[in-house]
Amino acid sequence: MSSVDAFDLVVRNARVATASDVFLADIGIRDGRIAQLGRNLPQGAQDIDAAGRTVTPGGVDAHCHLDQPMAPPLRMADDFDTGTRAAACGGTTTVIPFAAQAKGGSLRAAVADYHQRAEGRAHVDYAFHLIVSDPTPAVLAQELPALIAEGYTSFKIYMTYDDLKLDDGQMLDVLAVAREHGAMAMVHAENADCIEWLTKRLEAAGRTAPRFHGLSRPMLVEREATHRAMSLAELVDVPILIVHVSGREAVEQIRWARSRGLKVFAETCPQYLFLTADDLGLDDSYQGARCVCSPPPRDKANQAVIWDGLADGLFTVFSSDHAPFRFDDPQGKKPGGEEVPFRHIPNGIPGIETRMALLYSEGVLGGRITLEKFVELTATHPAKAYGLHPRKGTIAIGSDADLVIWDEGERVIRNADLHHAVDYTPYEGQRLRAWPGTTIANGEVVWNGVFHPRAGKGRFLACGAPTLLPRATRSPAP
Repeated sequence: MSSVDAFDLVVRNARVATASDVFLADIGIRDGRIAQLGRNLPQGAQDIDAAGRTVTPGGVDAHCHLDQPMAPPLRMADDFDTGTRAAACGGTTTVIPFAAQAKGGSLRAAVADYHQRAEGRAHVDYAFHLIVSDPTPAVLAQELPALIAEGYTSFKIYMTYDDLKLDDGQMLDVLAVAREHGAMAMVHAENADCIEWLTKRLEAAGRTAPRFHGLSRPMLVEREATHRAMSLAELVDVPILIVHVSGREAVEQIRWARSRGLKVFAETCPQYLFLTADDLGLDDSYQGARCVCSPPPRDKANQAVIWDGLADGLFTVFSSDHAPFRFDDPQGKKPGGEEVPFRHIPNGIPGIETRMALLYSEGVLGGRITLEKFVELTATHPAKAYGLHPRKGTIAIGSDADLVIWDEGERVIRNADLHHAVDYTPYEGQRLRAWPGTTIANGEVVWNGVFHPRAGKGRFLACGAPTLLPRATRSPAP
């Protein structure tokens, strides 16, 4: 091989894992991409000996929130600097957070603002989902179709939260745009009216501690909204993806829809495998505010249902839903410095750095899922769902050189060891069986026990058409 053709980096003696195969190979990298897979490749400018360790594609965290605009006094703890730093140290090399439209505001203005927040800060590559909260005629006819054509090919619809939720008619309008323009519609499925009714009754009884957040959002509100979202999608004849599925009742609805031939994809998150309702508190202590998220964690029996869904293919995507608020902070879980009723606790927990290791440790090494399924859930299918495959999500010639070399061995999660800007992790003390030993992003080592900053080298990725989506086969209902 001539010096012109020399590799910039060779990862040797790797146990390479993709969504379909596991094999031994060297990985030759040139100009940030995988140039060759083989045995006994020539020496590169830099060599890393994987020594038989497992090497997976860099993770694609397709559902995370970074520096998302919030109403005062709230502020997310992680921006694109700290959030992508934590992602890289946890084996994630592509993130897809949300450009959120404000009601009364322009969707395009939200995208422009989000680019300003990301510019020059990201250590790994990123794309944007859209959040459509105000589907005006101009948004539906002009802004949204134009943005889809420009590479923002996925958007999220909320069925709850007053400042974000859409009614059924608005959802149908937005789903029709997804159908016409080949976008992926993601749905946060919880029944807002049921939640409000339950919340008012709990407040009237003085039950406002964090633990009552879970009682205000029982599984039936997720079950009903999941069924309704799928029915609306059936009416329009468009695939949808139900995000952060928490337990049995929503899972049963998704299985029912698929038995009818509906194209429904599903996502779940670590909190539904590793946390339970008890983490919201067994008494009226405010400590449970750390784990307030929606839908809330369920119980051990529902954890088992989620594990089953990961193993048997119910779930397409495993994301962190990283929503970082500091606990002891007037801009975080204690708005204005006060311990507030559960209604006012900002929803969300941190998890962008721990997502990969939790699933690898307890899923793969715990014997619950195969190594190939792990790659599918954390990298390949997220990349396909949001139009980034095969550039992202696999180890193949021509793909970006995003890799994770795994170190197996006992490790305990401690927030002091993490790299986000949050003052806690809900997984404190969780024992793991592995952690990313080395993370390579676009052919550069960004983590090997030490973080190597590359702020600004993370690139914005315009997404193509989602490759998981079958195209519509009939006209929508009149």
